[in-house]
Amino acid sequence: MASIKKLYVDGFLLPVPKKNIQAYRRISLKAGKVWREYGALEYRECVGDDLNNKMGVSFSKMVKVKQGETVFFSWIIYKSSAQRAVINKKVMKDPRLLKMMNNKTMPFDLKRMANGGFRILVDL
Repeated sequence: MASIKKLYVDGFLLPVPKKNIQAYRRISLKAGKVWREYGALEYRECVGDDLNNKMGVSFSKMVKVKQGETVFFSWIIYKSSAQRAVINKKVMKDPRLLKMMNNKTMPFDLKRMANGGFRILVDL
């Protein structure tokens, strides 16, 4: 794996209706394959299991989870920030993803998704 100082992570936090978990999973499997084909080192989608944390602000509060929803915590790892830019440019033009990126058929509300890019500071 690349030097830890150069690795770069895209992180995502989003609410998904529980009834749409399998639909979200299907989209994620396809999207993950596309990201990996273009060079992402890892693609992870994690569904909330223990979201009643009493310390700090819970993920549920952070994304204003509504009744019947859960939270997904997801990330994509790249060799570097520069590689991330190249890969994401290709991914966003890929016809397989463009076909899925319809706000009306997405299994979650894109407007409530939080995301950002991160440098890794500690890796034990």
